Amino acid sequence: MHISEGVLSGTALIAGWAGTVTCTAIGLRKTDTSKIVRTALLSSSFFLASLVNIRIGPSSTHLSLLAPVGLILGWSSFPAMLVALFLQAILFHFGGLVVLGANTFIMGTPALIVYVVFGKMIRSENKIFSGIMAFISGALAVMIGACLAGIFLGISDRNFFEAAKILFYAHIPLALIEGIVTSFMIMFLKRVSPEFLS
Repeated sequence: MHISEGVLSGTALIAGWAGTVTCTAIGLRKTDTSKIVRTALLSSSFFLASLVNIRIGPSSTHLSLLAPVGLILGWSSFPAMLVALFLQAILFHFGGLVVLGANTFIMGTPALIVYVVFGKMIRSENKIFSGIMAFISGALAVMIGACLAGIFLGISDRNFFEAAKILFYAHIPLALIEGIVTSFMIMFLKRVSPEFLS
């Protein structure tokens, strides 16, 4: 879901940076210093998962692990993703520095939403229920991200609406894969390291 440089309008760029700076500031205030290593680990997981990009018009699709990052880190997702996307921009030229605010907002917001909505559910003692909720959160996070990318593209230029539709439909198979990966990761963590979900 990286949006390339030179695609977004000034309004979209300012909105993206405003949302990212605000949410990152809150995330930094809420980040417990004892969980810095956990935050760094998930930031690097997000960094690696989203390295394989498939171009779709002015954007791209890739495995993202948005839901696991959100479910485990909560508000700390924003600083974690900002660092990962910054490194991707300067090392591999994915997205770019000007669109870093928009890209971080597009990926950080779904992570935060699934944390708020599904955070308590995935910690349920009922393993089947927890696994199903993890799957739904993984799939939903991807589709929310695709919708946000479409909104940013639509704000920038009405001609991007067709590209936004293609972007949305292209993310449906990825959403199912992300749901399965998220369910597996959460169930694995509940079994071997439940304190990760505390």
